[in-house]
Amino acid sequence: MIAPLSQPSIVVAALGDSITEGSPGLRGWDAWAAQADRRLLIRNCGIYGQRTDEIAARLDECAQGADVLIVQGGINDIAQGRDVEAAAANLRAIVRRGKELGLRVSLADVLPWNNGWPDAESKIRRLNELISEIAHEEDVTLLRFHETLEDPERPGRLRDEWTFEGDHPNEDGYRRLATVVVRALQKT
Repeated sequence: MIAPLSQPSIVVAALGDSITEGSPGLRGWDAWAAQADRRLLIRNCGIYGQRTDEIAARLDECAQGADVLIVQGGINDIAQGRDVEAAAANLRAIVRRGKELGLRVSLADVLPWNNGWPDAESKIRRLNELISEIAHEEDVTLLRFHETLEDPERPGRLRDEWTFEGDHPNEDGYRRLATVVVRALQKT
């Protein structure tokens, strides 16, 4: 008996900070996306607390053998008082390097940050404007994480039902982010 052919796989390198890594004890967006689309083999290269310069330093190793690169980062630059323009430059360099490596690249914007609100709000909005410009100018997919989890009644903050502590999504929040990722990957 001949075994049935398996579906083709799409190897995704998910490079970022704790939003990519996932919260301890919870399934992150990567697990929910892989469950939703069985073709996805996601290599999670998220590390808690990392800034965009630290994320950039791990790109080549994370991307080996991948078809797709998903880049997420920037909130730790803001939390650590770094310049958002420098964070955007780092993200642009990651996107360009991913393209040089022949990867299809998607770039996520920065989530609302309840525990940093209102002080970090203008910096997050500015960085997200720059991220949107990068996605447009570099012709890569923009993953709109911010608007996916933002509370429309409390702009600049995550909806309470999508976070467990105001910094990170809970499982419901991660499921919503996975939907954004899966939709984007199905279009590319």
